[in-house]
Amino acid sequence: MNLFSPIETEFRLLPPQKKALKKLGIETIQDLLFYFPVRYGDTAQGKIIKDLVAGDSALVYGKILQISLRKGFKSKIPMAEAKIEDGTGSVKAVWFHQPYIAKIIHEGAFVKIEGKVSDRKGALYFSNPEIEEVQTVPTIVGDSLFGKSENGTLYPVYRESRGISSRWFFHSIRKVFESGILKEIEDPIPEDILKKYHLPTLTTALVWIHSPRKENDSLAARKRFAFEEVFFIQLQKQRDKKEYEHYAGFPISKSGNDVRSFVKRLPFSLTNAQEKAVENIFSDFKKDTPMSRLLEGDVGSGKTAVAAITSYAVATTTPHNQDYGNLQVAYMAPTEILAEQHFNSFIELFSHLPLSIGLITGSGCKKFPSKVNPKKPTDISRTQLSKWVKNGEIAMVIGTHTLIQKSVEFKNLAFVIIDEQHRFGTMQRKNLRHKKDMVLPHLLSMTATPIPRTLALTIYGDLDLTLLDENPPGRKPIQTEIVLPGKRDTAYEKVREEIGHGRQAYIICPRIDEPDPTKEMAVIAKSVTEEAKRLKKEVFKKESIAVLHGKMTKIEKESVMRDFKDGKTDILIATSVVEVGVNVPNATVILIEGAERFGLAQLHQLRGRVLRSTHQAYCFVFTENRSKGTFERLQALLKARNGFELAELDLAQRGSGELSGRKQWGLSDLGMEAIRNMKMVEAARNEASSIIDTDPVLIAHPLLKKRVENSEQKIHFE
Repeated sequence: MNLFSPIETEFRLLPPQKKALKKLGIETIQDLLFYFPVRYGDTAQGKIIKDLVAGDSALVYGKILQISLRKGFKSKIPMAEAKIEDGTGSVKAVWFHQPYIAKIIHEGAFVKIEGKVSDRKGALYFSNPEIEEVQTVPTIVGDSLFGKSENGTLYPVYRESRGISSRWFFHSIRKVFESGILKEIEDPIPEDILKKYHLPTLTTALVWIHSPRKENDSLAARKRFAFEEVFFIQLQKQRDKKEYEHYAGFPISKSGNDVRSFVKRLPFSLTNAQEKAVENIFSDFKKDTPMSRLLEGDVGSGKTAVAAITSYAVATTTPHNQDYGNLQVAYMAPTEILAEQHFNSFIELFSHLPLSIGLITGSGCKKFPSKVNPKKPTDISRTQLSKWVKNGEIAMVIGTHTLIQKSVEFKNLAFVIIDEQHRFGTMQRKNLRHKKDMVLPHLLSMTATPIPRTLALTIYGDLDLTLLDENPPGRKPIQTEIVLPGKRDTAYEKVREEIGHGRQAYIICPRIDEPDPTKEMAVIAKSVTEEAKRLKKEVFKKESIAVLHGKMTKIEKESVMRDFKDGKTDILIATSVVEVGVNVPNATVILIEGAERFGLAQLHQLRGRVLRSTHQAYCFVFTENRSKGTFERLQALLKARNGFELAELDLAQRGSGELSGRKQWGLSDLGMEAIRNMKMVEAARNEASSIIDTDPVLIAHPLLKKRVENSEQKIHFE
């Protein structure tokens, strides 16, 4: 057995197990070793059946009274069903799609059961719990099992997938340990760093995270792996930053009067935050090295205006040692409809100047101005537009990911703007910043996603950060109301009222479809598909309704959003896919279902969809959870000044595992845990910077170099 052995060559796997492991991304022995437990159970903390409460995760010991194989009454899904008792009571356990349980566990067997306790029509049951046969059921002492906790044993609990159980991981990893493979593993983190921060070695950490003797073992191991993940991301980012410093940037310098005359033409006044952002970018433009900056601001905070002003400075500058022509700007947006929106905005802002603007998307290309009508754009072929971009005739090019295709070449690309940069991979960003004559274009990444400072320092470690924490003047605060069950009619009436005034509305649901009845039955959350049917039939009979969700094709989504933007649809019922969406100033009310299932920053970003005009906007936040904690958490929406405050609250209150978007950042659960600790993030950043300052290409650190190069192939912040 070695680290890179395919897992199926070392274990006898059934087809469902192979499928489950592939789904979890586990292909080699190394993948298995680094598949960490999500939590730990303690045999000293078992419950008695009479004390079970719906909604809790619990462990019980008992005796199997009955066990049988059957099929669902309606679904016909095969399942095993058992009845377990421990002397204080009995409880049912159901295993959907796992009929084999009834064949390997027999009546009369003593078992350990662990899982989520659910309630159906007043009867408690375990849904798809872990089950393990034991020799005896522990003695009940008073109203608890085992008595003192030191009599118990910690055991790992792993995230499962259909066909593979936590128990399988436990025994398989133990087999890997017994093979002696840990002796072959080299620790990539330098020994002096481990000692400095009191971190266990890699071998020790692997043993402690999978087989902790005590809680402190698992905590130390998790601390080490959390530090490790952030440390390697920082190494990669700091190396990128150092690499960029080797190249020259395009020197851009505009007079204050020149810029002020352009700003005066804008239909609004700049906020102090916008002025500071423009000042920071202009300061970067004057340096010898290319700018790498992240502009972060709430929906509606004016990022596009900052992009326009700085684009003006670039596009009206002639190339070095020339007295003719223009430097070029590339503006990349995540969707076609957003790209077209920016294209039209730039036409309005730059139509008075002798500048050509191009649009490149998968659906086609456009150019402004048209030769036929200088005040309008015209459709042109991709070949022709690419030719004009290559020879420098087009000063500003706006598009989607099509901008980074090899067929699109620039003559003097000096400024790259990426809207919602986290939706693009690291390699895509590097492709846009292609080298030409050892000169790199300036880079401005923009995002409306509120993220905590620790996360920004981690995933954007190679970028300087600028915040837009003010909204443009004249925009009224959104009137936000938390709506408890039974109080929906007021919100529905406000939607009808706004539509009666010619406005439009969003309704956000947590799910696309109704939940699978074979899975957790206690989870209730409205779905886009069923809610659209219900609302059309019962509530909004006269209003036009459309749906939008992630399972739709790109073309379908673009079509739905275009119709909504053009006012052809009164109500758009969608999932959170509209977080980054088109600007629809006419939409003034948003209803958010199942608010307890969203992070605070995500809720804030969703309600920002209706903060696009000077009309009064309304947000109704629905929750089915009556708990005091949920209500108090949602109250923060009424008090917080901006999305950044809410992102920090999310991190502090709900924990890293609940922070919206961890998958798009490319971080594991452990990595997200690390960002709760500012000291850890700063330590990892400082150590990475120190190494890169003295060894930029990691020649003296071959293990670090190998790890960073491997991670570049795997980590994509999308």
